Amino acid sequence: MNEVLRVALVDDQALMRAGFRALLDAEDGIEVVGEAADGEQGVALVRDRVPDVALVDVQMPVMSGIEATRRIAADPALAAVRVVILTNYGLDEYVFEALRAGASGFLLKDTEPADLLQAIEVVARGEALLSPSVTRTLIGEFVSRPPDRATAPGLDRLTRREREVTALAARGLSNEEIAVHMVISPLTAKTHISRAMTKLGARDRAQLVVFAYESGLVEARQRENGP
Repeated sequence: MNEVLRVALVDDQALMRAGFRALLDAEDGIEVVGEAADGEQGVALVRDRVPDVALVDVQMPVMSGIEATRRIAADPALAAVRVVILTNYGLDEYVFEALRAGASGFLLKDTEPADLLQAIEVVARGEALLSPSVTRTLIGEFVSRPPDRATAPGLDRLTRREREVTALAARGLSNEEIAVHMVISPLTAKTHISRAMTKLGARDRAQLVVFAYESGLVEARQRENGP
């Protein structure tokens, strides 16, 4: 990661981009490398500037934020770029599709400035922008749908321990909570998570959550019983 975090803004609302730019430009250690007004321009911008983080509106003309995210995530040259989806509506279908497409997390457009800055730093470190509470809300949506094992191959690649930590992560547990549950060190828990992500081709923890529910590794009754 660069010493100065490089951020791209992709939103069709000029006023929204101006507000984000003003906030970020005033912050030491963050540089806005460019703006785009639709998804197609956004993909071109990200390919040209290769930022650490791209803030991408979910609904835009020409190309949606979901499709833009999918193209960014699929480009090997952009493997280090983290996409954060911006939305007005919270946890809706667009957010789920964006996570499946490769987004590292999402933010409401009316989020507090301090939370936005923290989110950029978290995602730039390669972590998923999904707190345990947000993960549990995602779980509430995923478990209401039948698993689709055809869209989540790779379960057989995981060891028993890797399946266990993946299931726990998908239920909203942090590495520290996983460590307590499995009676292992937090570092060992993190290692298992990292190995599972590598085997599944998951960009981050958000993708691991998606995999766990779409593969049927975690089911509704597990959420109802609690961690």
